Amino acid sequence: MADGERVRGKDIIGKVIVSEESGRKFGIVGDVAFITESGELMNLVVTEPTKGIQDLGLSEDDKGRLLIPFSAVKSVGDFIIIAEKDII
Repeated sequence: MADGERVRGKDIIGKVIVSEESGRKFGIVGDVAFITESGELMNLVVTEPTKGIQDLGLSEDDKGRLLIPFSAVKSVGDFIIIAEKDII
């Protein structure tokens, strides 16, 4: 995502997460994790994960929900497009 682009968490909750490379759907954004002091988005919390997301080796939060680092997000529109290669 371009520097200076502002994305508000409430704007992306409920959107479908899709792979930039393969077009596979990974689930729905259920919540976002952010740094309280700065408001910087850190992770997308995935709800309704698909089978395809298991291949990504994602971290989980303390409730066992899968987390996609916000650094992997390429665009926000009707869908959340993520780059699988940017997930570390």
